[in-house]
Amino acid sequence: MRHQVKGKKLGRNSGQRKALFKSLINSLVLREEIKTTETKAKAIRGLVDKLITKGKAGTLHARRLIAAFLANQKAVNKIVDELSPRFKARPGGFTRMVRLGKRQGDNAMMVKLELVEKKEPKKKKKGRKTPKPERKK
Repeated sequence: MRHQVKGKKLGRNSGQRKALFKSLINSLVLREEIKTTETKAKAIRGLVDKLITKGKAGTLHARRLIAAFLANQKAVNKIVDELSPRFKARPGGFTRMVRLGKRQGDNAMMVKLELVEKKEPKKKKKGRKTPKPERKK
């Protein structure tokens, strides 16, 4: 019986599992959405929520705690500087899972794991600031 045994093994030893989680979380933070299996997405969803919640403090201590887990400075900076202010009013549930269907090779359920609040895309200006240089014939 598996009483009070938390988490899935995912067919890996503990070191491989930690490395998998770190790489999935780094990808999710930097790209804001990833496509993975449902089991892996469920495994990292709680970890992502905890990291973003730590980042809400915005202190150096919080930044170092996140860096100790992720070891990717770009992801740490994005969590503390961009994602935490974006989710300031939200108490939890920072990710969303959208089912994409089963993978053809092994029939595993694939999902898109994404952050709930997306970054607004930058608006492009249609006009040029500087005129195009004229060509000499």
